[in-house]
Amino acid sequence: MRPTVLLVEDDHDLRVVLVRSLTAEGFSVRAAATGHQFVTDASAGPADVLVIDVGLPDADGRDVCQALRARGITSPVLFLTAKDALPDRLSGFNAGGDDYVTKPFDIEELAVRLHALIRRAGSGGPRHHAGLTFDPTEFAVASDHSTATLTPTEFRLLATLAASSGATVPRAELVDAAWPHGAIVHDNTLDVYIARLRRKLREIDAGPRLATVHGVGYKLECDT
Repeated sequence: MRPTVLLVEDDHDLRVVLVRSLTAEGFSVRAAATGHQFVTDASAGPADVLVIDVGLPDADGRDVCQALRARGITSPVLFLTAKDALPDRLSGFNAGGDDYVTKPFDIEELAVRLHALIRRAGSGGPRHHAGLTFDPTEFAVASDHSTATLTPTEFRLLATLAASSGATVPRAELVDAAWPHGAIVHDNTLDVYIARLRRKLREIDAGPRLATVHGVGYKLECDT
């Protein structure tokens, strides 16, 4: 059976080349042009590996990755990016990415990297994600009947917590995921954002609770 690739690339010509070339390399390929479409497609059906362009017209590809991780999608992610600076690479890994390729790239190298990611990966199926749905194009989070709008930083914090499947996320890991590399983030700054998230989670019917693990970090707890 061919390994499945789900990719998002807004450049039409490059998207066509990627679909044709990866199909020739032995993959079964599905493609999207926007972050919104990609999140919908990824949530509707699993893929062995995900390819995400960082510069999308409706969302940052790293926020798209975080939204998928928060939804419980664990398939490996490879970023396509035009930026090769260290802060850009680190932000991709902190968002839940597994590898990256800088444009322009060789399709054979891309295919080899995708095969390697698939070999190392376990199941990409959903896991516990706190009963929340994340929309990276609107920075919104919703339960079955309620929606709250977040700031980009709040969105990244909450998505990181949701992706942890109820485990405690250390403070330093939350800072790395929500703020740019090298940003000076004081302890009370993180606490302020956590307090804001608690207020917004209370707006969501049957939403999870944000619990403090003293001296370590935070975690999401759901009613059983």
